[in-house]
Amino acid sequence: MTDFVFDPPVQPSVPVEGTSARFPVRRIFCVGRNYAAHRAEMGGDDREPPFFFTKPADAVVPPGGVVAYPSATTNLHHEIELVACLGGGGADVPVEAAMSLVFGYAVGVDLTRRDLQAASREKGHPWDSAKAFDASAPISAIRLAALAGDIQGRIQLEVNGKARQDSTVSNMIWSLPEIIAEASKLWRLAPGDLIFTGTPEGVGPLVRGDIVHGEIEAVGALDFTIT
Repeated sequence: MTDFVFDPPVQPSVPVEGTSARFPVRRIFCVGRNYAAHRAEMGGDDREPPFFFTKPADAVVPPGGVVAYPSATTNLHHEIELVACLGGGGADVPVEAAMSLVFGYAVGVDLTRRDLQAASREKGHPWDSAKAFDASAPISAIRLAALAGDIQGRIQLEVNGKARQDSTVSNMIWSLPEIIAEASKLWRLAPGDLIFTGTPEGVGPLVRGDIVHGEIEAVGALDFTIT
């Protein structure tokens, strides 16, 4: 038995739909600007290679968890995303083999301190403070890939019952197999990794008390309140 100097942190995990099992989260990778309309609203218009940023594993907020309005921001934004949950791994994975790594899918929201992101972008600084803060990755239960099928349908988010984001997963610039293959060139992927695949247009601010509802066709739904 290892003698740690203090108790190790609890393993972050996400429930698996229809089972009592939980998916242990290893790392969280996120893809930026992967829908053409969102790329345009954020100031871009071409199919550049996908770029990635990360969040800590303990940024996940499973269903029923508390999402508190974070410190150091006055402009918190929602970004709904399809999340690929990996059950396999490897480096330099070919595009044609990428989908064999996918265990299941979830609905995720990449919460963003937009004001801090803008300041970082202006200075050429990393995005960690804007993206990788506590409770910045609310996520639904995971639906097994075999049950979800080919995910190409509607992705949408409402705040207090009013539509904010509404698109289809098929509008992604880089497909999921391409994203996995590109990520595997930069990191050795492994079971437990989550990949947030980008958000469509319509991102916007959240305030305390807002009720957020997101859905992705064939994947499921996610609900949380900003406290």
